[in-house]
Amino acid sequence: MSEATERIQKWIGQIEESRAVEWERLPEIYLYMDQVLTYMNKQLCLYERDEGTNLLTSSMINNYVKDGVLPRPEQKKYSRDHLAILTVICMLKQVLSIQDISSLVKTLLLNASQNEMYDRFCEAQTSAMKEVCERIRSTSQQSEADLTRLAIELSIEANARRTAAERILSELAKESKPRAEKEKK
Repeated sequence: MSEATERIQKWIGQIEESRAVEWERLPEIYLYMDQVLTYMNKQLCLYERDEGTNLLTSSMINNYVKDGVLPRPEQKKYSRDHLAILTVICMLKQVLSIQDISSLVKTLLLNASQNEMYDRFCEAQTSAMKEVCERIRSTSQQSEADLTRLAIELSIEANARRTAAERILSELAKESKPRAEKEKK
């Protein structure tokens, strides 16, 4: 087994052992920006492309607040609501635009509480990662060429799913605009 394959196997093991932090286990106390970054980057480190590549920076958080994707912190302090939304943003921003993520979160929150939305998201994330890890594990017992083919397949599937998600969100947005205009009248 090559070193690359061993590192992949180690990563799979870490992913399979990890679980998204449930709503009830998110910090109840308010956190300052540096605490949020430390907490979030620790929670998301397994999803980074390489070690040391943070998925979240203070500039990103400030931009999410400025763009209305993330609620304003109360006296520069962030709550578990902020942490939940930041988790969703960080996990989806590689796939969807921030505008689409914002629309998606706002729509989901119309039909569910913050903790329900977050818990459903975590369940779906865990399920998807489990499925992918099983595919990688079965392929990594073969050759590096097989792993390369799997990487291509996963990339194509990710692109197809992203395209479908964007189309769904686009069509739903078109439908909600006339409804919002009727409600104004």
